[in-house]
Amino acid sequence: MGLTARIRTRDGWAVSHAVVTLTDMTGSQVLRAEADIEGTVRDVNPLPPGAYTVIVTAVGYAPAAASAIVTASGRAEVGTVTLARQGGTELPPPGPWTVDPAHSTVGAVAQHLGISSVRGRFTAFAASIEVAPDDVTKSRVEAVIRADSIDTGNAMRDGHLKSADFLDVERFPEVTYRSSGLSVAGADRWTVHGELSLHGVVRPVDLDLAYLGTGADPWGGTRAAFRATAQLRREDFAMNYNQVVQAGIAAIGTTLKVELDVQAVQGDSLPQA
Repeated sequence: MGLTARIRTRDGWAVSHAVVTLTDMTGSQVLRAEADIEGTVRDVNPLPPGAYTVIVTAVGYAPAAASAIVTASGRAEVGTVTLARQGGTELPPPGPWTVDPAHSTVGAVAQHLGISSVRGRFTAFAASIEVAPDDVTKSRVEAVIRADSIDTGNAMRDGHLKSADFLDVERFPEVTYRSSGLSVAGADRWTVHGELSLHGVVRPVDLDLAYLGTGADPWGGTRAAFRATAQLRREDFAMNYNQVVQAGIAAIGTTLKVELDVQAVQGDSLPQA
């Protein structure tokens, strides 16, 4: 074996489209090899002994360089080379991911009487994520939420929220979100651009997204975690109901803070229970 190397992301995922170039001390290219589906480079041709520079490149990642010494055996074992996403940003490996509602939360916070907050969540929803392989900014998110699944812990308040004063769930049974792209907001942070359909009104809404990393689950799958927030104005979605109490204070705030805590399973479906 001449050259062996493993190409990984910061989370330990294989970079299957990586290319390894080996140059000698004069800068001349000696070898060029592509990684396999497991992110491993193997070239069987023995190399002349000496010092070399290993350059690893992959679309969407910052290049990395390392030194290698070839012994009399003609082998160069580079080991593991870690690539960082271009711009220092990270997302999970490319491909489909399915949001697990049992381990995710879609919540909203509204101000009450100007002094406290009322928290609610939707208990029935489905969502999918597609991480683009080459240009990660073209990744997609789609979500469908059942409007009548709103739960604030108070049956009377929930009934009012489902009425025509607010969600009007009989006329508009679903809340949907479809992204149009991503832009980098910092290391491990993204802005998701998309459109929210709520109460029969479609408006552009950006999500502030943080990628929290990946890990194995007890069922043999792989999960990725995200946290996202957005600020909505009720009047933008034709929900203008309010009640003014003493001193001119509105009972319900005009804005809603959306809070999402998401676990997604790698693949286009959830594991069978």
